[in-house]
Amino acid sequence: MQLQDVLFSQGFGTRRVCAGLVQQGWVSVSSSVNPGELTLCTDATTEFEPEGLVMHIQGVPWPYHEKAYVLLNKPAGTECSQKPSTYPSIYTLLPTPLRQRPTKSAIQGVQAVGRLDQDTTGMLLLSDDGQFIHRMSSPKKHVAKVYRVSAKHAVDQSQMDRLLAGVVLDDDPRPVRAVACNLLDANTLELTLTDGKYHQVKRMLAAVGNRVEHLHRSRMGGMALPEDLAPGRWRWLSRSELELLGPNSAK
Repeated sequence: MQLQDVLFSQGFGTRRVCAGLVQQGWVSVSSSVNPGELTLCTDATTEFEPEGLVMHIQGVPWPYHEKAYVLLNKPAGTECSQKPSTYPSIYTLLPTPLRQRPTKSAIQGVQAVGRLDQDTTGMLLLSDDGQFIHRMSSPKKHVAKVYRVSAKHAVDQSQMDRLLAGVVLDDDPRPVRAVACNLLDANTLELTLTDGKYHQVKRMLAAVGNRVEHLHRSRMGGMALPEDLAPGRWRWLSRSELELLGPNSAK
């Protein structure tokens, strides 16, 4: 694969732009064969085996990923939209190549796996793999999502029982229920859901006579949000983490 095509696949611009980066001497590479050895490239048509390749663009390393699987610790006051209405977009927290990665769809770059409200914090996955996004977000796949819910009023046993039994939301006559509901303290719940309706946690709490004051997603599938990933920060998901998210999460 020509170096300009590798750079293009990673979102560094058009092939012309990528060729220009190489010709200006801004791209060095290292491979899995010689991981510590950097080679400056000035010929954009140089052929490389992309798997295991690490490109250094103006000194910044960028490992090749055929598909992007990214974890973001979403901060409050951000919207999961490319065109936010009020608050900054979560996409501004990502580097430009992730936002420019070419895809088969009309929308470039990685896309959020479902959405979190602007005031909700925590674990958010992003990818340019449409099948992965569908597997992780479809209610039919039953991927568990765990939320820490701070309620305005103390939560009593009857409210927890109703959340587990199922409550009816105004847009669906079928009850929606929590898979698990654990009381952490008087006003704090750990709620596990497998579907993802609009404002679902907030509406479920309202249906049982309470109100969400703060909402944080701490886990998806078998993977918890790492404690060392600060709000607003992102990183690549490892193969083992993808496996924790569920069987066949990424192919």
